[in-house]
Amino acid sequence: MFTKTEPMTAPTTTARPGANTKSILASDLRIVGEISSSGQIEVLGEVEGNLVAKGLLIGTEGRVSGTVNSDIVEVKGVLSGSVKSQSFALRSTAEVQADVTYSTLTIESGAQIEGKFALNK
Repeated sequence: MFTKTEPMTAPTTTARPGANTKSILASDLRIVGEISSSGQIEVLGEVEGNLVAKGLLIGTEGRVSGTVNSDIVEVKGVLSGSVKSQSFALRSTAEVQADVTYSTLTIESGAQIEGKFALNK
């Protein structure tokens, strides 16, 4: 009537570490220091320091101050410092005070910006 089954195991993957990963820094989190990721980072809290990632999304309530180096940066919250990216997008709720180097730039109406913007060469 009852049978014993083998315990479930996690599926194995062959993806390289960090590929297609996303780290979310919650709204109650404040980090001072350096953050590095081979995947994407979503900041809902506050980061003060250097941030290196494949992609960065600063949420509406998120705040980042420091140096950012990321292929893709999307800002909905507050960013101050310096940024080096391939694609840089400022959404309508963004507040940015930064020196930005980019290849592709998107600025939505309503975004508040102050700083220097330079095209990657």
